[in-house]
Amino acid sequence: MAEPPAEIGTDDIRAAVASGLLSERQAAALTALAHSRRGAREDLAAGDEPFELFRGFNEIFIMVGLSILAAGWIGIAAWWVYDDLTVWKSSLVTICSITAALIWLLSEYFIRIRRMVGPAILLTIFFAANAVFGLAQWHAQVFMLAQEDYSSLILPGFLAVAATGVFWLRFKVPFAMALIALGLFATALLIAATSAGKPQSVTELFVLSGQGGFAWVTLALGLATFVVAMLFDGSDPHRVTRRAAQGFWLHLVAAPMIINTVALSLLDRGTVAAQWQILAMMVLFAVVAVVIDRRSFLLAAISYVVSVIVALNPLTEDIAFAALILALGLFLVLLGAFWARIRGALVAVLPLGGLRRRLPPIH
Repeated sequence: MAEPPAEIGTDDIRAAVASGLLSERQAAALTALAHSRRGAREDLAAGDEPFELFRGFNEIFIMVGLSILAAGWIGIAAWWVYDDLTVWKSSLVTICSITAALIWLLSEYFIRIRRMVGPAILLTIFFAANAVFGLAQWHAQVFMLAQEDYSSLILPGFLAVAATGVFWLRFKVPFAMALIALGLFATALLIAATSAGKPQSVTELFVLSGQGGFAWVTLALGLATFVVAMLFDGSDPHRVTRRAAQGFWLHLVAAPMIINTVALSLLDRGTVAAQWQILAMMVLFAVVAVVIDRRSFLLAAISYVVSVIVALNPLTEDIAFAALILALGLFLVLLGAFWARIRGALVAVLPLGGLRRRLPPIH
């Protein structure tokens, strides 16, 4: 049996600098990379799913500071626009352009130099939101929006997604992938709404039997997002690079997209059989989640289903829905408690073929 590869420690890096193999700058960059990859994985149990929103309280401190900074900047921008309302549109576009440049500069420091996780997520949200708002101010027609014609928002939607994509290419923040998927989802719904007319109700947006194709757009985008997430996961089955983190966020977005259409279509029937079908669908989602070793995929799906059930059917009015939620909760707890054993058994019996080498190892 081959010996496991030796780990390179701090003393080895210092020796490399002393011998001239590495410069001090290269050594610092290598050390920072090692720490960023280790992150929250250091204390994970075997087979657990890496997840971190921030590293230490200093990141929270900086995120609070960035939020207060943003609030102050918005206040100054509001006064700028209010000072001359005759050119409010051009003023807003100018402000958003300056804001984008400032966010980019902050990102260069906090993301590329400091490699902070929490501030990276917050700055990505700021950049995407600023892009949506600024591009909408540039192209959207107020009179069309007042008449519930949203076709002028389609181009800003695509451009905002493209801008977020450029931000991702530069800074490689995994969370940006979730925003890109959500942006495409919102823009696709705008296209469907423009081509098919205004839906009669919110439910019609996502029920497969409804008019306009909204539900099919949702389902197709959810499946496409899931495929992209699996491509990221398959390229990093051991989950040690940013590709795995990008897959994580895409799974969080894909599951509600898929489950939203199917669950609402079943709940629209209002029968006991439909409730059993929802449970069966959750079992199918669980099998997929366990095989690909993504708790985030199943958690997002079940959480969304529960929220939809509670929103549409008050638990005090129908005990059947309360029992359904109880069953889903029990199912989730048991699955989490015995995840590794269940996964080992499933992967052993399912005919996965060549897909096995793309899946995380069994622990």
